[in-house]
Amino acid sequence: MTNLFARLALGGYRWIGTAIYPLIGPYLAVRVAKGKEDSARRRERYGFASAARPHGPLVWFHAASVGETMAVIPLIKEVRRRGISVVLTTGTRTSAKVVAERLDSSVIHQYVPLDFKPSVSRFLDYWEPDLAIIAESEIWPMTILELGRRHIPQVLVNGRLSDRTFARWKKRPSLADALFENLALVIAQSEVDAERFRTLGALPVMVSGNLKVDTDAPPHDAQALKHYQQQIGTRKTWAAISTFEGEEAAAGVVHRALKERTGLLTIIVPRHPERADAIEAMLNAKGLTVARRTRNDPLTPETDVFLGDTIGEMGLYLRLTEVAFVGRSLFAEGGQNPLEPAMLGCAILSGGNVQNFRETYQMLAKNGSAKIIRDVEMLAKGVNYLLVNDDMRRSMIDAGVETVHEMRGALTATIKGLEPYINPLTVKARLQPRSDA
Repeated sequence: MTNLFARLALGGYRWIGTAIYPLIGPYLAVRVAKGKEDSARRRERYGFASAARPHGPLVWFHAASVGETMAVIPLIKEVRRRGISVVLTTGTRTSAKVVAERLDSSVIHQYVPLDFKPSVSRFLDYWEPDLAIIAESEIWPMTILELGRRHIPQVLVNGRLSDRTFARWKKRPSLADALFENLALVIAQSEVDAERFRTLGALPVMVSGNLKVDTDAPPHDAQALKHYQQQIGTRKTWAAISTFEGEEAAAGVVHRALKERTGLLTIIVPRHPERADAIEAMLNAKGLTVARRTRNDPLTPETDVFLGDTIGEMGLYLRLTEVAFVGRSLFAEGGQNPLEPAMLGCAILSGGNVQNFRETYQMLAKNGSAKIIRDVEMLAKGVNYLLVNDDMRRSMIDAGVETVHEMRGALTATIKGLEPYINPLTVKARLQPRSDA
């Protein structure tokens, strides 16, 4: 009965997708209007290729957004080093920008096809990947089923399942089993994630650790850094990064509470920069003077908030401070990745809603590099304490750097897990040399 339900559910998903496929044009048009889609490359979302397929073996990597893209870049470089071609799909314009900045032109970027049979089939017919490597938790039923039908091995790397996602799949065990059984291998971030994948029917499953720990520290524009450091001078700074709605207002409250005592400059980096106009208006209404990175506004002594409304410059913003609050944790849920501030020498503060990064925060907190705060008042006290207590701030910074060092090794473990799938392609690539290898 359960197998019948799974077949009916997946069959219904397929037919519903086929029925509404002709109607997705307006959906994409709305996303283009909102700046969420690249109008010039909209056809890629239908599975139409905008680049030539290279000869020889090819691996399809998929990473949903910026964080997942950064995590798989070292794997992509390893695959390219072996002479194997790579097509990398992502789902956002910001991740496409990261690909253009961090990888050379030998890696082909495409926007991921929408999870409808016509677009997925068109994509697979053209690219004919020998292996699909999917990052973290991207479970798209039609894509998984089409890869399985074509007997293309699909491996989930840096795999994780949030509490909410796991609970949702656990309510539909037969459906989960029908999808997860198509995965040739799951390489999970933690033992908790690994057990969750096994419960849902994935086999085999191994644990690697978090690939994001093995990535390089985010880069920065050295000239811009020097420019802003000179303008900031001796002022104390703190940053609220990857913030969601409500957390920018909280940062404004903290700034007003501490400004007179510390001569503070607050740096706010919203998770979604398109909200910058609304954030600036809200801060102005509180009587705060805002300088924006996109306007190249100077940081004068009168500037209260430096609004980091750009993509891909977290390395710059975090190098301007030693205290960072990581958002999506105080009013929103799930948390954001705290590894970048730890790598770049920041004492870390966070709200308690960090379910998506629970193990990482546990290690950072255990080693004394991160502290959890309950509310805005506690955030203000935490920021003030760290700004005026140099020894404690330095101790937390050192503990964060040491914790990141201890957590490294996921890249090596992941490459080892992938070798049974990559090694035959390496041999094939050497037997069929390409001019673009």
